[in-house]
Formats: sequence, structure tokens, C-alpha cells
Amino acid sequence: MQKVSLYFENGLFLEAKSFGAEGTSVGEIVFNTSLTGYQEIVTDPSYAGQFVTFTMPEIGNVGCNAQDMESKGAHCKGIIVRTYQDRPSNFRCEETLAALLKRENVLGISDIDTRFLTKMLRSEGAMMMVASTEIHEVSELKKVLASSPRIEEVNYIEQVSTKEPYVHTEARYSIDTFSYEAPETTKKIIALDFGIKRNILNELTHAGMEVTVVPNSMSAEDIIAKIDSKEIDGVFLSNGPGDPLILKEEQEKIKKLIAHKVPLFGICLGHQLLSISHGYDTYKLKFGHHGGNHPVKNEMTGAVEITAQNHNYNVPDNITEVATVTHVNLFDNTIEGLKYNDSPSLSVQHHPEASPGPHESAYIFGEFAKML
Repeated sequence: MQKVSLYFENGLFLEAKSFGAEGTSVGEIVFNTSLTGYQEIVTDPSYAGQFVTFTMPEIGNVGCNAQDMESKGAHCKGIIVRTYQDRPSNFRCEETLAALLKRENVLGISDIDTRFLTKMLRSEGAMMMVASTEIHEVSELKKVLASSPRIEEVNYIEQVSTKEPYVHTEARYSIDTFSYEAPETTKKIIALDFGIKRNILNELTHAGMEVTVVPNSMSAEDIIAKIDSKEIDGVFLSNGPGDPLILKEEQEKIKKLIAHKVPLFGICLGHQLLSISHGYDTYKLKFGHHGGNHPVKNEMTGAVEITAQNHNYNVPDNITEVATVTHVNLFDNTIEGLKYNDSPSLSVQHHPEASPGPHESAYIFGEFAKML
């Protein structure tokens, strides 16, 4: 392992060891409290532009495999762990985490006090940082960080969205056969890809929807034409990275879909874009929600669901002027789910598909299918 140097925008400088790709990367640092599923997190496109600090101290134990990829590659800037295990032990393992990171040009940083970093982020909030295996002078790292764009200035969905439409052909993963099931579908939808996760697609097809994933650039007019011709029954607005307020073209597109009464379902970034498109801008949380163990109350049933979360932005409380709150986060009482009053639209901030995380919220995909 070679040395890697880290410089944070609050002036902190640290040295650690590198186990991933070499080079210099700039991004926003967040922390994730999931106990398992590091491969799914690394390959989740929603983490584009970010360094992920894992609060779980041992990372790498089970290796990586093709079946657990949430997209075609890794999208985060880097991961930061207390201890990296380079000798994985699992019958499904096909390669080490280090091998995956090196292939995808993602920095791996270990032998660092992740508890200290987590407490720092909780106290001061998410912040920008630079990490490098090439540059070790504080003054030079400071220059690199100062000259780099902030995460809220970059449109990362242009990087992670599919370039060509495709039909998703898998459903839920079966632990009986160790393979993905074949879907049985009765409805057809389009999924606007802002950085979609594989397991979201699996859950949509499991709920009976044939899903065609399309680029984020597909026009509202083309989508509406497919709705009017009965070629599709509804539209899914996917998760994705970055600040939703900078996605002006997507907002205008969704406004047209809302006006046409197109059935819409959004998760995470899709949830935020629905809010903005209804006239209610999102705001940034201090350090976001990232993990697989966040309690959310279902306001419709009173049940408490343990959920998977990954977001730095949230919808405002006054959105209740146009929507009914269906889910609330019990950590901080922020809004986690909505049903809109005058349009066939529903959305959730958390990740009902999990991967990693619990599956207590997976019923939401069935609710969208019933709405169609």
C-alpha cells in the first residue's frame, strides 16, 4: 500500500494508505452507516462526485462479484475505510474490492480514523475534499481543491445516464437459485435514467411492470406521445447524483408530464425533482442520510419501517400545500414520502429497493403498479 494524502475544505490534512486506484480526485465527503453492501454502494450512481466514509470498520471481507453490481461500473470518487481486508472469504466472491476500485479508477483509502471523520461531518456538515497518491504538499492540495468545481456545480447525471434505451429483463434475486428471476409483466413503463440502480429495476419488474430504461435526454413530447398511444402506462423518475436544483431541463420536462396527468413515480432524486417541478424547491441537509438502518414512519398505516437511505437534499415542509405526506423520517422528522393531490404522482425519498439494506418498504413498487 502506498501513501495517500487528504485535504479537506475546513483545513484538515491527513495521511493514510491507498488500496484502490492511483491519482488525484476531488469530491464531497459523506458517511454511510450500512453494515453490509459496500459493493452495492460503490456501484450506486447516486454517489457520483462523492467520497464515501464507511462507519463499518471492516470492509472487503466478502469481496465482489458481477451479480451484486448496481450499475455497469463504480461512480464515487473514492471510499474511506478504517481497515481494508484484501483476503475475502465468500463462496460468491469473484474479485477483491481493491481490484474493482483499480479497474474503475476509484480511490481506496484505509488506515484512517473513520469515527473521527464521521463526528467531524456530523458537527461541521458534508464538505469538499481532495485525495491524492501523487500530491502530498498541503499547499498544492489546497490549490487543487480551490480550483475544482463544487458538487452542486456539476451535472453528474449526464455522466451516469444510459446513452441508449434498453429493456430490463430481470426481476428479484433468488437465494434458492442464486440467480435473477424472469419477470412476469402486465404493464409497460419508461424509466428516466438519472443514475438508476439495478435493484430498482428488479423491483419494478417484480411488481409486474415491463421497464424500458431511456436516457435523461428523452423529451417530454416523445414520452407524452407514448402515453397517448397507450404504448406505455406511466413513467418512473429514478435516483441519481448531485443537486436537483441545477437540473433545469429535467424540471421543465417533468412539469410537462405533470400537466398532462402522466402517472409518475419517483425515488430519491426523482422524488426531489417532482417537488421542484410542482414549485417547491429542495434544500440541503447538514450531512445527509446515508445508510441501511433509518426508521421511517408510514403515516398511512402507522407502521415503522427500517429503510435504506442515500441523499443530501430534502423536500420542504410546505409541500403539504399540494401533496399528502405518506412517510416521515423518525431521526429528524423530514419528509420521506408524498402522494400529490391533483396529479397521479407518488414518490419516496428513501430507497424501497434497498440493496443494501432492509426490504420493509418494497411494497411501494406494488402501489405504483396499482395506480397504473
